[in-house]
Amino acid sequence: MEISRHWRLKKQRYALIGEVCPHCEAKIFPPRDVCPECGDEAKTEFAFSGRGKVYSYTTVQNAPQGYADAAPYTVALVQLDEGPMVTAQLTDLGSQKVEIGMPVEMVTRRLRSEGDQERGMLVYSYKFRPAEFQRLAVAAD
Repeated sequence: MEISRHWRLKKQRYALIGEVCPHCEAKIFPPRDVCPECGDEAKTEFAFSGRGKVYSYTTVQNAPQGYADAAPYTVALVQLDEGPMVTAQLTDLGSQKVEIGMPVEMVTRRLRSEGDQERGMLVYSYKFRPAEFQRLAVAAD
């Protein structure tokens, strides 16, 4: 990914910033110029909560180039509380079993690095972790 594209996508990668259609109130992610529900112009920014539930998932064993060091890893289709579905890697699972309907929350994590180790670019993006993760960490203290 070229640097200019990385910065252009920064809001939706780090904070799940999408749009809300001013005509039909549909929540849209990723942002688009036209609402997929009513076909009218949709350019009003909307910040998603980052909470949702696992709709479907799979475990990637043979990862594509650039992701091989993370394999095996779990990728899920997450339905956000506001409606849209997003595809994302699950993280911080430990020994927890992934289940359909499991509540998850968005976190920002390193996705991959591009280029050499000294001068390459680190690419961060959203991933999701079990929603109980934070409660369990606090309870352990």
